[in-house]
Amino acid sequence: MKKKLAVLSGAGISAESGVKTFRDSNGLWENHRIEDVASPEGFRRNPQIVLDFYNARRRQLKEVQPNEAHIILAELQQDYEVHIITQNVDDLHERAGSEKVLHLHGELRKARPVNAERAVIPWESDLNLGDTDEFGIQLRPHIVWFGEMVIAMEEAQQSVQDADLFLVIGTSMQVYPAAGLIHHVPEHCEVYLIDPHLENKYVKPEHFFQHSATEGMREFRELLRKS
Repeated sequence: MKKKLAVLSGAGISAESGVKTFRDSNGLWENHRIEDVASPEGFRRNPQIVLDFYNARRRQLKEVQPNEAHIILAELQQDYEVHIITQNVDDLHERAGSEKVLHLHGELRKARPVNAERAVIPWESDLNLGDTDEFGIQLRPHIVWFGEMVIAMEEAQQSVQDADLFLVIGTSMQVYPAAGLIHHVPEHCEVYLIDPHLENKYVKPEHFFQHSATEGMREFRELLRKS
């Protein structure tokens, strides 16, 4: 029986591949107000701006590749049962070879009708006004916007509760409910943290890697090999 490693990943792991992080220091996202491009109200006000915004994100995703941190996580499947819970909407974990990936905030390469959360379909190209499902309902990005329910939170909590090891990588631990997953770690579970910007309030000093995602994953892998 392989030990179970649950991983919570955030924007920091994809930033090293060139995926732009959630917002700039000025609070804007690609010069847009967050509420204009990441809320149901913004979509109702001006759906074309929202669709254009995510079309640009989707096109950018085709230009980037998984980095070493993604690849090391995939390689750990040889020795561990790895369950990745990600706040990222890219598919870099999957493209690196990770098999069990749960996207809490949706996926860029998927769409869904505006009146349903679960009728999700693959979508690779630009999404435009007039693109509909089989019933003629307008499609929207399969992204969790502000004010909407996070996807599969109960499944994520169960993965953490069943874990022998829990790794947090590349997340500010400020976005809830994802950040609250650390409170579901069982007593026997070892917790590790990789992020260059966080203060360590969560783990033993020897389990805290204040590095980039790639450098931190190298050190985490070495620590696992020695244990």
